[in-house]
Amino acid sequence: QVQLVESGGGLVQPGGSLRLSCAASKTIFSINAMGWYRQAPGKQRELVAAITSGGTTNYADSVKGRFTISRDNAKNTVYLQMNALQPEDTAVYYCHARITTPTKDWDYWGQGTQVTVSS
Repeated sequence: QVQLVESGGGLVQPGGSLRLSCAASKTIFSINAMGWYRQAPGKQRELVAAITSGGTTNYADSVKGRFTISRDNAKNTVYLQMNALQPEDTAVYYCHARITTPTKDWDYWGQGTQVTVSS
C-alpha cells in the first residue's frame, strides 16, 4: 500500500551534515507516524527519530540536539536533518511508516540509505 524511497545518504567527515529524505507513495497525512531507524554493523536496528501525524516528535538520546525530523505534506516527504555527525552515526538509515487501524498496526519500510562518517 505504501512505498518508501530514501535518499541523501553518503560519506561525510566528522562534524559535517547530511539531510535524508523519504518519499512516500501516498499522502503522508494519512499515515499515523513516520520515522527513521538505523542499523550499524553488529548492532540492533534502533529508532533515531519519529514524527506523528499530529506533529509530535521523538528522538533517541544519542541524537537529541543534533538531528531534526520534519515533514512536507505537499511533497509527501519526511526529512532527517543530521548535524554534527560522528563516526558512531555510521549506519544504514531506514525510513519507516506506521498506519494504525482498530485491529492492526501496518508497518512499511524503505530499503535504506548508507550514511558513513569518517575522516
